[in-house]
Amino acid sequence: MELRVLRYFLAVAREENITKAAALLHLTQPTLSRQLMQLEQELGVQLFHRSRYRIVLTDEGMLLRRRAQELVDLADKTEQEFHKAPELRGEISIGSGDLEGMSLLAQLLASFQALYPQVTYQLYSGNADNTKERIEGGILDLGLLLEPVDISKYDFIRLPVKEQWGVYVPEDSPLAQKTAVSAGDLASAPLIFTQRGPVQRELERWFGSYGQPGRVTATGNLPYNMAQLARAGMGAFLTVKLRCSYEGLRFLPLSPPLEASTVLAWKKTETFPPAMAALLEYIKNAF
Repeated sequence: MELRVLRYFLAVAREENITKAAALLHLTQPTLSRQLMQLEQELGVQLFHRSRYRIVLTDEGMLLRRRAQELVDLADKTEQEFHKAPELRGEISIGSGDLEGMSLLAQLLASFQALYPQVTYQLYSGNADNTKERIEGGILDLGLLLEPVDISKYDFIRLPVKEQWGVYVPEDSPLAQKTAVSAGDLASAPLIFTQRGPVQRELERWFGSYGQPGRVTATGNLPYNMAQLARAGMGAFLTVKLRCSYEGLRFLPLSPPLEASTVLAWKKTETFPPAMAALLEYIKNAF
């Protein structure tokens, strides 16, 4: 597979129309159609369901779309890293969940950019598992990860910030009258919960003699979406405290308190481009 053809495929998948994609790519429609047919023959699968007015990805096409986007992003990133310039410049990609530690990291990035204004940043939002996968694939340079997390493959800095666990509950919930919630308060309550196994086990230990959380009505990894489920009355959203407020919800800390650390991690034995190497040195010196 050629990167050029993968870019063609991504354009068609995005436009859902070969004629529009061909115009954007400055190709004739027959040429683009032929390239797509050759790609399907090379892979031995059908990538599109074709109709008169639009085309839709098959399951195999959706898989290729994810892989093709990763390959194209990695190729573009590699090309940027080899671009030579007299002034420090480049793009640094960082993955993070919605964490208090991001506030500290943002301050460091802002002060670094004041020194090197030609350095830009690309942020990816996801949980620790998603972020680690992208670091391993070379798509992300850095990851801000919520512990507990396996960081044996990484070099890292543990940030001097604690993440406070608690629940978001509707303001009209009986729990909202409390100043904090105990394991007993939540043992029989419907809960909205994280998808990450290590964090689930950490929270189950906090529940102690109650064994495990009560009835879990939903899991996810995007706090805003999960907060909307809590506001709709589906359960208490168990999460770390965020520097934001959700209309109609109140945050209550856990009692006894449960805190977690965050680590800024990157691949071991990695040769970094100048901008990334300079940022790491800057962050290490800051701590």
